[in-house]
Amino acid sequence: MSNTASPDPEMLRQLLEPLLEDFTYWFDRSQKLLSSERIDFLQESEQRNLLERVENALKEVAVAISLFRVTGHQVGVDMATMKPWHQLLMECQAVGMRYYRNQAI
Repeated sequence: MSNTASPDPEMLRQLLEPLLEDFTYWFDRSQKLLSSERIDFLQESEQRNLLERVENALKEVAVAISLFRVTGHQVGVDMATMKPWHQLLMECQAVGMRYYRNQAI
């Protein structure tokens, strides 16, 4: 018979908490860049769209953190939920790297 016990809350906390904090940190940095600087290689509509997606992801991550904490670290976050966050972070990283590389020229 398989073990159907809930995941260890401490293990979930050790794994998930830093990951969610990282998402928050990087989305916050991206939001600051996209809202304060004009990214010349993006059309204005593309920049607005990216900023909106980042702001939405920040809200989603905040909800996940709240649920994670209120349940006493008893629930995780589905990979299907985190995959779009990761993809968005990779998109923001590419934009940020290109932006800062252009600033150095």
